[in-house]
Amino acid sequence: MKKIVAIGGGHGLSAILRGIKDIPDIEISAIVTVADDGGSTGRLRKRYTIPAMGDVRNVLLALSDGEPLLHDLMNFRFEGEDNMDIAGHSLGNLILTALTNMTGSFNEAIRITSDMLMVKGRIIPSTLQNVTLFAQMDDGTIVKGEANIPSLIHNIEKVFYQEAVHANEEAVQAIKEADLIIYGIGSLYTSILPNTIIKGINEALHESKAWRIYFANCMTQSNETYNYDLAAHLQAFKDHHTDVDLVVTHEDKIPEHILYRYAQQNSIEVLDSEEVTIPVIKYPLLSFENDLVRHDPKQIRKVIEDLL
Repeated sequence: MKKIVAIGGGHGLSAILRGIKDIPDIEISAIVTVADDGGSTGRLRKRYTIPAMGDVRNVLLALSDGEPLLHDLMNFRFEGEDNMDIAGHSLGNLILTALTNMTGSFNEAIRITSDMLMVKGRIIPSTLQNVTLFAQMDDGTIVKGEANIPSLIHNIEKVFYQEAVHANEEAVQAIKEADLIIYGIGSLYTSILPNTIIKGINEALHESKAWRIYFANCMTQSNETYNYDLAAHLQAFKDHHTDVDLVVTHEDKIPEHILYRYAQQNSIEVLDSEEVTIPVIKYPLLSFENDLVRHDPKQIRKVIEDLL
């Protein structure tokens, strides 16, 4: 039984998990950021002083083998004006909040929800604290709050926490036992690095004998990684003292009309670079349904099976 740890948050990590959850003879642990402070998640965090649950909900559904109706219910979002208590909240976020309050434990709330959704694997928040992420920009500006970080045009130099953040011990133990560690597709500074900069997690990653693999983004993100090539992404890992042994990136040719569409949103293709000094392997990884560039979970599964 091989143990795989996937680290990240949001939709990118979910794509990886949907791809690998049916690989036989593996045990999956997903370490998920809880620094999100926007939208429904941010409102619930502020009111109940609990860790962010939005990315956790997405990952739960990615690993779920439960009934499709349960998926739809967890993702159901109440309509109405933002000043209404229930408006804008997803039912899944409210369930996780209710269970956290009932049990007194965010870990226990996730465990109960995992059982309900028949989740294949463990979902582990990187910390159980109600944390606030900060970013320092290249002009020295300090930005407070994960949701605010991508709103500035300046380049990000680093992300950090001002308070002492304690790693979830379950996350540390999972990393220590891992045979393969994957940094998930997704926002570099607001989904992946918020996990790896936590001291206990960072130390466990550094000491790990497992391959530490970065599934590279295929497109840059406006106001976060604008104009970054692959080398710049890897430099960000290095700047945050996060070890990477191998990079997996796409070899697909992205259609020109799709590249043009993304360029209108200040997003360009992430290209390889001669400055990359660690091994890079390329696979056909992408789908272009509805003119969107997305990683295909079936192709991700093939990569992980080959690596295993």
